Amino acid sequence: MYSKSCSLLLTLTSAVILLAGCMKDKCTTHYTYQIYEPVYLDYAQLRQPVASEAPRALKHPGKIYILGGFLFINEVNEGVHVIDNSNPAAPVNKAFISIPGNVDIAVRSNILYADSYVDLVAVDITNPENVAEIKRLENIFPQRIADLGYYYADSEKGVITGWRLTDKTQVIDIPCGQEAQPYYYYWGGLPEIDFAGPVLAGNTQAPSITNATINVGQGGSMARFAIVSDYLYVIDNSDMQLISIANPDNPVIWTKINIGFNIETIFPYKDKLFIGSTTGMYIYDNSNPSQPTQISTFSHVTSCDPVVADDRYAYVTLRSGTPCQGFTNQLEVIDISNPYNPQLVKTYAMYNPHGIGIDRGKLFICDGQAGLKIYDASDVSTIDQHLLLHNGNIHAYDVIPVATSNVLILIGQDGLYQYDYSDVRAIRLLSHIPVN
Repeated sequence: MYSKSCSLLLTLTSAVILLAGCMKDKCTTHYTYQIYEPVYLDYAQLRQPVASEAPRALKHPGKIYILGGFLFINEVNEGVHVIDNSNPAAPVNKAFISIPGNVDIAVRSNILYADSYVDLVAVDITNPENVAEIKRLENIFPQRIADLGYYYADSEKGVITGWRLTDKTQVIDIPCGQEAQPYYYYWGGLPEIDFAGPVLAGNTQAPSITNATINVGQGGSMARFAIVSDYLYVIDNSDMQLISIANPDNPVIWTKINIGFNIETIFPYKDKLFIGSTTGMYIYDNSNPSQPTQISTFSHVTSCDPVVADDRYAYVTLRSGTPCQGFTNQLEVIDISNPYNPQLVKTYAMYNPHGIGIDRGKLFICDGQAGLKIYDASDVSTIDQHLLLHNGNIHAYDVIPVATSNVLILIGQDGLYQYDYSDVRAIRLLSHIPVN
């Protein structure tokens, strides 16, 4: 009797000890995921003086700008190609100006203004093959904010030049017997670059004009930089910043005007500014260039939105896709004869329209992969019935119609094209600088 009880007690005790030992075992599982991590450029490297380099081939062309016999082509985030375009049929690649983080440009006389991530640089381009940085305004452009899920970039480490997809593995302790298979997942997507920054106090007196002769160039419809009189206008996601360039080689911060949200493009026309956003068009009275004043807003569905205008109408292209998050692809014609009360006249379906240009009733539309389309817009109610030319062999991004020479400058995915449009029904290719 006693021995049997003892034997049972020992058996139960052994089972408890064995179970306790198992529960104390440390079992682990591995979770692997991917995350985008920022790639930084430190400020010391960013602020090396801007300099000329030997001409480069186009790789990732962006914004375009013309002044006199010169054509300037942005190489996205790298700098500016300087092209001698005195003969559009035979353009000559003269030099490359290395400007880290450059996206937008504008030129007055012999001074090129360019963004360089958070800074504005003023560059003397009198000799494009030997340029000189003459002024840098540091941190006046907003830092590029990139928030991906729960991961934040640290602006103190420098400016963000890109994002690197990185594998991360986490080892997690779990109870024995509950091991999971290795779990692999993808966290988040590449963030869109956005802009935000400190509000600058406005000055109270406009600087006097120091240059009687103002030689200002022309940008395309996708531009975020524009020059009017003694001011460089720069738009970001929500604001329009004014830089005084009364003394062109000494740009000075003037003021900042809040506009709204998701601001994209700026187009100056006579005494007005037309500003495109993902949700509408803003019209500003610019009769006093030091103090633009909003006079009206025209709202539309959410889409990317460049805008151009003439005396009677504004033309807006809306397109779907990143970063605009819209699903509309169309041309809108807006009556601005009363700029205080713009009215929609007509809407036309498009494929995926980007940049746009207007010259003497001729409407030039870069319809993305669908190519270049030229319409007679004399009757805005029947534009779709008057297609003058359709070149579907190019992926078109933006255009500048140069009225004085009847030369159309077009930038696209595979390079720069120039056309003679003296006769738009028989438009003639003058030259092509390909992407290498």
